[in-house]
Amino acid sequence: MFITLLIVTFGIAFVVSSIVVLVFARPIDKILVRIISDEISRAWSKYLKFAIYVTGISSGVRIWELEKYITEPQYEGSKIVELNPERWVLEVYRTIISTLQGAAWMLLVFFVFALVAYVIVRAFELKRKSRAPQP
Repeated sequence: MFITLLIVTFGIAFVVSSIVVLVFARPIDKILVRIISDEISRAWSKYLKFAIYVTGISSGVRIWELEKYITEPQYEGSKIVELNPERWVLEVYRTIISTLQGAAWMLLVFFVFALVAYVIVRAFELKRKSRAPQP
């Protein structure tokens, strides 16, 4: 039953991460093309999408939380937590929320750095335009 839960949480985290990648693919591509404006922006875009998968799946599949279903508690008189239907629903919900949370934090960091980079690029563009001779 534990292996099934592990596979299900991995599958859910993968699907949720895929949805996040699909939703944010165009904005990521546009931002990177604007900031980098070179062929390398495509490579960075692929890397960022890969990072969404890694962050989402690693956040969604919480191995240390799932260990409670197979590890005997250390204190006396306690039992292994039973994996019943209510626990399944709770674990599925936790997987979805944790996957979204991990991807959201990673995207927040990306967008903050992208905003700073955009401001720098824009400042250089304005400076270059002001130095250009006026006809």
